Amino acid sequence: MIQFLLNRELRSEHDLDPNLTVLRYLRERVGKPGTKEGCASGDCGACTVVVGELTRTDGVERIRYRTLNSCLTFVSALHGKQLIAVEDLKHQGQLHSVQQAMVDHHGSQCGFCTPGFVMSLFALQKNQADKGHDAHRVHEALAGNLCRCTGYRPILDAAEQSCCQAQPDQFDAAEADTIARLKAIAPQGTAELSDGSKRCLLPLTVADLADLYLANPQARLLAGGTDLTLEVTQFHRDLPVMIYVGHVEEMKRVEVFDERIEIGAATALTDCFEVLNREYADFGELLQRFASLQIRNQGTLGGNIGNASPIGDAPPLLIALGARIVLRKGAASRELALEDYFIDYKITAREDGEFIEKIIVPRATAGQQFRAYKVSKRLDDDISAVCAAFALRLDGGLVREARIAFGGMAAIPRRAAACERMLNGATWDADTVERACVALAEDFTPLSDFRASREYRLLVAQNLLRKCFAEQQRPATETRVTAYA
Repeated sequence: MIQFLLNRELRSEHDLDPNLTVLRYLRERVGKPGTKEGCASGDCGACTVVVGELTRTDGVERIRYRTLNSCLTFVSALHGKQLIAVEDLKHQGQLHSVQQAMVDHHGSQCGFCTPGFVMSLFALQKNQADKGHDAHRVHEALAGNLCRCTGYRPILDAAEQSCCQAQPDQFDAAEADTIARLKAIAPQGTAELSDGSKRCLLPLTVADLADLYLANPQARLLAGGTDLTLEVTQFHRDLPVMIYVGHVEEMKRVEVFDERIEIGAATALTDCFEVLNREYADFGELLQRFASLQIRNQGTLGGNIGNASPIGDAPPLLIALGARIVLRKGAASRELALEDYFIDYKITAREDGEFIEKIIVPRATAGQQFRAYKVSKRLDDDISAVCAAFALRLDGGLVREARIAFGGMAAIPRRAAACERMLNGATWDADTVERACVALAEDFTPLSDFRASREYRLLVAQNLLRKCFAEQQRPATETRVTAYA
């Protein structure tokens, strides 16, 4: 059984298909059709909902509101949380202030995308309390919502009004009661959601997860689900057994030590941002271009590694930085260099019943230069054609160490070994860089697909190395923009 709040209503679900998405649950099970299906793949934002979770900040318990794509969220992920849909905003016959702002600024025409925009504005307003209007945060909040007919200026105007003229609402008035009710339904042990033929297990500890996965090695691990859910929504497959790791607090921690950062594999990308951005500014910049805020609120760093996609954005950066992962199987753990985890297309070193527990990222050191670039067809919410990461240690005009990794250039994210050999020990100058660019052709024979041709990919990879060199020559005060196409 799982329990959650649907706005203020307690829902206890005993017999429910664990392959059911929150989008279908709202529309088909509880009669709330305001949430729309546009793409069923997390690209358009029409299905955006807000989920509230208990959090503690400076010793005070609060509710953290986050947007999610309901088309990519299985209903099991709601266990112990609050789900807010667009119908829940209107109160006692009055539109919510974000809804009224959309009306005031004519932010809707056909209206199909409007519920998603409203929910993104609602979460933005909640998270912008006492901060006023911030254009960057507005664009970040709305980048995952697409509108085909209205144009974005009226919606941006509505966002400004929502942030600058926010009024206390029914959610503020009920906060204390909602906190108490969420605490009352907080998970206390391993839960299970099943319809008799399919099941989803929800452990609370790493030890419980390890035992369940050993007993059910055929199960699919479910974290954010932004990739796994597509097997149901796009390919119409059944997932007979899943294990949801989103309640394993040990795997959602971010811990900073003197020489390393340890990030639990179930940590949402949103929660990785602060520490990675502080340590490596380019990593933070890339994370802000990692899909949409809705996806980053759900997707996890471990999931981005575990799905073994050759175009995953995080692995090339982590490989260049020398990151390692901890793999857990039963009571046993082993540590592995991330670059050794990837073997071939969608083939990894992970054994049956083994899962990624945490990612270990070395901290930045003096003299280290780190650059990362993502090239895609559009700036926001797009998949990489090429992703490049350069970790260089320079000393007296010489390259003491170069670690260079690419995504989109091979069947796996991979280091550029020949390029590194050309750079290591050489003078850091334009001639060396040109020889290293030639060496990239030894490292990679990329494929052509609808995102880019092999010739384009190789030329882009070479040009990104040239760009890295050119930027390193500039004063540190100059503004730099991550490359895109």
